[in-house]
Amino acid sequence: MAGGGMVNDKGGARAELYEHKITPYFIFACIVAALGGSLFGYDLGVSGGVTSMDHFLKEFFPKVYRRKQEHLKETDYCKYDNQILTLFTSSLYFAALFSTFFASHVTRNKGRRASILCGAVSFFAGASINAGAQNIAMLIIGRCLLGVGIGFGNQAVPLYLSEMAPAKIRGAVNQLFQLTTCLGIFIANFINNATEKHKWGWRLSLGLATVPAFLMFVGGLFLPETPNSLVEQGKLEEGRRVLERVRGTKNIEAEFQDLVEASEAAKAIKHPFRNLLKRKNRPQLIIGALGIPAFQQLTGMNSVLFYAPVIFQSLGFGSGASLWSSTITSGTLVVATFISMAFVDRFGRRAFFLEAGIEMIIAMVCVAVTLAIKFGQGVELSKGIGIFLVVMICIFVLAYGRSWGPLGWLVPSELFPLETRSAGQSIVVCVNMFFTALVAQCFLVSLCHLRYGIFLLFAGLIVVMSCFIFFLLPETKQVPIEEIHLLWQKHWLWKSYCEPEEEKTGMKPVQVV
Repeated sequence: MAGGGMVNDKGGARAELYEHKITPYFIFACIVAALGGSLFGYDLGVSGGVTSMDHFLKEFFPKVYRRKQEHLKETDYCKYDNQILTLFTSSLYFAALFSTFFASHVTRNKGRRASILCGAVSFFAGASINAGAQNIAMLIIGRCLLGVGIGFGNQAVPLYLSEMAPAKIRGAVNQLFQLTTCLGIFIANFINNATEKHKWGWRLSLGLATVPAFLMFVGGLFLPETPNSLVEQGKLEEGRRVLERVRGTKNIEAEFQDLVEASEAAKAIKHPFRNLLKRKNRPQLIIGALGIPAFQQLTGMNSVLFYAPVIFQSLGFGSGASLWSSTITSGTLVVATFISMAFVDRFGRRAFFLEAGIEMIIAMVCVAVTLAIKFGQGVELSKGIGIFLVVMICIFVLAYGRSWGPLGWLVPSELFPLETRSAGQSIVVCVNMFFTALVAQCFLVSLCHLRYGIFLLFAGLIVVMSCFIFFLLPETKQVPIEEIHLLWQKHWLWKSYCEPEEEKTGMKPVQVV
């Protein structure tokens, strides 16, 4: 295990010797890597808007277009219930699910930077095909290539940011990924608003996804590899030089020695995926690889992001009003991310999860009750009720945007030791993409059949996931990434799975809070 996780009998944790400054080199590396989030975000934002555009529907889904015209100003839960239309959205996430296992191999053996570059190339190709699509098959092929790009990017970027960041600001730095994701959503909504009336507007909306992909590829050519990955690949001197540059000091011996010892433990693991199943790794597997990424999607947030224009149109908003309503919600998401970045390293991960969970439950229940009372087949919602629904959805988005949104990527990237980190992140992305695709594929049909009950279902799931966090997740704020494993030894449940270091070595574990 990492040497930074132990002290001798005289005391003095090695992590206390870590030093860092915020250098231009460090800022450049983090900003370029975080562009990976903009790929994910732009697609989240653009796909829902495109699927509500008349010209797109007329060309590829004429039956949906005719149904929409029949109920243009009426409330109708089933207006957009079409499985091929939802496959346009969900195919990307199924592709990302499968590609993340290839990404894990590249990330572990070739480095985080290599995966980021592969993701940018694939995303650029997919966006180009989508922009020139002549039939549904081309749309799906393009979406699958976009999915491969997201599979590589989402696998590598959170790891890259967590490994480059000093422990004291790791939460804020890692959330650059969420920030660029939210900015991508926000920009995509503005582009959809500008292009929706034009015959080829949907092509422009889809094609502009090439811009962040191009920027990430060019920036990635100048991106440094993380010290953790360089040491893992046996490039010790290069790893030391990069660590000195990103920390802005020559006094990096304590941190570097921790990386070397963690790397030695990692090299002893020949089958990292199999190692994840060992008893000692049960906490990381259950919390980081399975629970958090699954629950992040089961909040219902991505249903709002995917289908915000569709939802608002189904609730009786006009086409233009629905796109502007979704722009407001995506802007709220950006604000929430700034709040999270500012305070997550001060108040901690658990506090944000639990406090925001209460707000999300209340918002979902309010939406469900309002729809149950006021929402009827063929009845147009009043302006006041429409505004209330938008406000409730914004409150939900604001809560999600400072909790499950950013922390759903931050916390798993912190939990795994170096020897299983790339494998663990692959499982994270795989589970996340599976549930993202599942929600994307099932939401519109669920909206049709469950009606307002779909929002009560999400509220119930948020209750379950809040209990999951309360009972199972220890606080990880400001704990060095190679010392996270020590938290399990003090947890009421996980300590029975993780034998303390002192029983193996006679050395005392670091006291972490």
